[in-house]
Amino acid sequence: MLKVGIDIGGTKIAGGVVDAEGRIVEKLRVDTPKDTGALARAVIDMAAHFRAAHEISAVGVAAAGFIDRDRAVVIHAPNIAWHNEPLKATLEQGIGLPVTIENDANAAGWAEFRFGAGRDVDHMVMLTMGTGVGGAVVLDGALFRGGHGIGGELGHTRFARDGRACGCGQNGCLEQYASGRALQREANAIADGGGIGEALAQLREENGVISGPAVSRLVLAGDAGAIEALRRVATALGEACGGFQAVLDPELFVIGGGVAQLGDDLLEPVRIAYETSLPGYGDRPVARFAIAQLVNDAGVIGVADLAGEQV
Repeated sequence: MLKVGIDIGGTKIAGGVVDAEGRIVEKLRVDTPKDTGALARAVIDMAAHFRAAHEISAVGVAAAGFIDRDRAVVIHAPNIAWHNEPLKATLEQGIGLPVTIENDANAAGWAEFRFGAGRDVDHMVMLTMGTGVGGAVVLDGALFRGGHGIGGELGHTRFARDGRACGCGQNGCLEQYASGRALQREANAIADGGGIGEALAQLREENGVISGPAVSRLVLAGDAGAIEALRRVATALGEACGGFQAVLDPELFVIGGGVAQLGDDLLEPVRIAYETSLPGYGDRPVARFAIAQLVNDAGVIGVADLAGEQV
């Protein structure tokens, strides 16, 4: 039986019809409305579009934010004006099918566990390096959500005491040091310092900004300044993974997001920092690291697979 997965982003809503093997048989993308009522209607209309051509058993909807333990209410969302929003009830009334609500990072992590880089393990942590750092934890083959439904927010673990201010209201969160945005910040700092930052400074002068993709291109070209910016961000991520290993002991870390497209250029410094941060290193088993395989489709695939299942 087919299911629908819908991933609500800050600018785009991506949807797909997904089969039991995690294959997308039809896709659709629309702009994300600013108004919450219009956004709900857009999700309902997308589901109706898919139902018109396919036999659908359930709908899964992924969104950034804190979802309650019953996967029914969006407690808080960073980019949408949802506060204790009964999204499941609203969508089920409009769609006429069972609807499952899930955090977007959890959905992507579940997709990688079921159909991607983590399909051969039982214990996995996924970290996505985008604007922030998203996290998902799978333990004993089950998605970890915590006592209130909002566990696995690894990007908001405190990485530096009295550190950089974070959008969550705290200071020093990991995502301020290990995200795509952090990579841009480090690149700008290196550009300001001269020396190995010459190419980065020239890039900023020509374009007004140093974008993440531009830093990635310079890394692949062997630019020393860009490589140093990546090393700093990768080191922060690897050190944090050492701490996550002490608590969760995963077999595998899966790294996703835009920065992950750098592959081994990213993973090598991550592994070095991870291994040197491990308690008991040299005597204990270590985790493997892998790049996410499902890329932009992960949220759609993961939340479709979770749709209609007991949480």
